[in-house]
Amino acid sequence: MIDNTKIFYTGKAILIGLLVGLIVSVFRLIIEKLLFYVKSFYLFFAAEPLWLIPWGILSIIIALLIGFLIKKDPNITGSGIPQVEGQLLGEIHCNWWSVLWKKFVGGILSIGSGLFLGREGPSIQLGASIGQGISEFFQGDKMEKKVLISSGASAGLAAAFNAPIAGLLFVLEEIHHNFSPLVLLTSLASAITANFISLNFFGLKPVLYLGEVPPFPVKKYGLLILLGIFLGFFGLLYSKVLLSLPKIYGKISFLPPYFYGIIPFLFIIPIGVFFPELLGGGSEIIFSLEKTSPTLMILTGLFILRFIFSMISYGGNLPGGIFLPILSLGAILGYIYGNMVIDITKIDAIYIRSFVMFSMAGYFTAIGKAPLTAMILVTEMVGSLNHLMPLAVVSFVSYIIVDLAGADPIYEALLENMIEKKSKILKGRSEIIEIPVGAESILDGKMIREINWPAEALITSIRRGSKQIIAHGDTVMHVGDCLIVLTDEGMVNQVRQQIKHMSKDYIRG
Repeated sequence: MIDNTKIFYTGKAILIGLLVGLIVSVFRLIIEKLLFYVKSFYLFFAAEPLWLIPWGILSIIIALLIGFLIKKDPNITGSGIPQVEGQLLGEIHCNWWSVLWKKFVGGILSIGSGLFLGREGPSIQLGASIGQGISEFFQGDKMEKKVLISSGASAGLAAAFNAPIAGLLFVLEEIHHNFSPLVLLTSLASAITANFISLNFFGLKPVLYLGEVPPFPVKKYGLLILLGIFLGFFGLLYSKVLLSLPKIYGKISFLPPYFYGIIPFLFIIPIGVFFPELLGGGSEIIFSLEKTSPTLMILTGLFILRFIFSMISYGGNLPGGIFLPILSLGAILGYIYGNMVIDITKIDAIYIRSFVMFSMAGYFTAIGKAPLTAMILVTEMVGSLNHLMPLAVVSFVSYIIVDLAGADPIYEALLENMIEKKSKILKGRSEIIEIPVGAESILDGKMIREINWPAEALITSIRRGSKQIIAHGDTVMHVGDCLIVLTDEGMVNQVRQQIKHMSKDYIRG
């Protein structure tokens, strides 16, 4: 029997993929062209420094323009990924059209001006906005809205990096934290469609193609464990500094938060004059490492510069992401580690590309705590399918380091910072949420009546594979089940967190 529901959802997902692929590709193309001209201008300013005066005035005007966009709609600040997660949790409500055009314009002006920001977060939010718009156009219910927002987000990442599988995994692993069959189907359909459109704009060459990367010898895997530890500690540093940015910028009393962008727009000018090749998210840095063979001192200085100014850029509340800046910082750390290892162990220098590749995945894992996404994202961006095992080793070790330190995924932590602490407010409108039952959960093997559920939660059914089971007190829950929970719209996050902490307390006990 044909499932018409899945057919309708897939059709809408393909439509979303077409629109997202087109809009994100144009977004990406304009940024690349604008960044090329900005770098050329800075080369001219080095010879004609007086032109820096009108350029500085123009930079302030652009920052003010972006600030007014942010004032009108604060949901366009930053990467946009926390906002998408907040939408799916029912904590943040966005006007899709407002976010779409303001994020598009603000992202182009911020990223295209050379700030150390990435296009992927804005692309994900642009995709989510289109998904929300399609849902509202077809007058879909709340469940459909969430599914289509997820599909749009997957398509956005796919189009931004030509990485459709990573787009799918990002939605499942980072945003939903479970493998819903319907979300999987629609997100995959939209990601593939958006990637097809993007390939017609940018061709088949992987975004971060490093050339031939030799297989890494199994006997040297001990070096990968040390690399994972190395990246884990640097990932903790990144997360700690990034989450402290609101407090740091908050000390600037003479500017309202929506005008913080003036600071990075002014700081970028001396960097552009002296180091125009460093402008942008960092993809050119990754390509240039092997060509220039910089010394350890230069690499260290490069890492410090990009680390600090990435923080300055993101802390300015400007529309821009951290994916690409994280990958570029990871590549620099990989090059530093690789050179030290080559000098100490005398391993063949051909493996320097391997260390760069592994470090991008490991560093992203240490910050985002999404190892599957990191592995596949780097694999698709580099264009090499022969390194999944070493990528897994480095990502696994870096994940363990940050998990032992108690760090939260960066986007989850950013969302917590973004959402004001709310008291329990019943809104009188029902909301359905899904809670997966993991292998470590206290729920596994228990009957529903044996659990002391939050007072505001009602377990209505259980999705087990492709089947939907009506829940009653004697229903036994198993690993892999997805609980369909009815609650009040104002209690969604509290109920979700209470059930989540039940499992954590069980593990500690």
